[in-house]
Amino acid sequence: MMVKQLLDWAKPNENIRTVLMTSSRANPYAFTDLFTDFDFEIFVDDLEAFSNDDAWLDQFGSLIKKVVLQNGNWRTRLVLYEDGTKIDFQVTTNDFVKHLASMPELPDAYDNGYKVLLDKDGITKGISAPSYMAYITKKPSAERFADIINSFWGDTAYVANSLWRDELYYSKYMLDNVIRFQYLQPVIEWHLGVKHDWSINPNKFGRWFKRYLDSETWAELERTYAGAGIEENWEALFRTADFFSRLAQEVGKSLGYEYPMEYEQKMREYLLKVKKLPQDARSFTK
Repeated sequence: MMVKQLLDWAKPNENIRTVLMTSSRANPYAFTDLFTDFDFEIFVDDLEAFSNDDAWLDQFGSLIKKVVLQNGNWRTRLVLYEDGTKIDFQVTTNDFVKHLASMPELPDAYDNGYKVLLDKDGITKGISAPSYMAYITKKPSAERFADIINSFWGDTAYVANSLWRDELYYSKYMLDNVIRFQYLQPVIEWHLGVKHDWSINPNKFGRWFKRYLDSETWAELERTYAGAGIEENWEALFRTADFFSRLAQEVGKSLGYEYPMEYEQKMREYLLKVKKLPQDARSFTK
């Protein structure tokens, strides 16, 4: 329905020459539902017509929000309508399509999937077909693997110290932001890569983890979350450490990378010592 509305508007508009749909709705291997964004790229002769007047957005529904962005020759409108439809419109000149057709390899955003919805000038025929492999999880290098492990265990100290200080907000930032997304997330992705022969895309920020993880592993991941209590966040920290360690060791074994168990043990001893430290302590060594 939305695609038809778009084309009913674009076809008689002489300024609009080409329309592509990209992202999840253009990828047959992606999971989509009623809330999945529509990503439309509109290529025109006269870009100024889309620079100052956004009245054209109203024909697709009643707007709740509109975000206006400009990056070089691209005009972006991120809109949400009252019926729940979210559309990311990107508008630029038709010259970009010609450039895309001349490229020997597609940029990732297009290799991930695109569909030609309208081509009035027949210039999309030269665009390479998408492989849908652009965002498939790739094997980490030994250096990347080692860096993630080193950073994970090093940053657990910040969580422990802030919990001892009763600094909930900062400890949650470190545990549920830095550690979870910068270190735990890639290890879960690599775990899935091993399990699925490096053939899947779990999407950004773990959106599709639950679809791919087995039920026991997903339950283990759920237990790494906690509420606002200091004690439950201590428990979440240790559960996160256990979960990370198990998956990272499995990934390392599969790839032939050494896991620094001695370093892990020293950090675990540190975390436990901080947890047991009296609140009125003036020295860490006594």
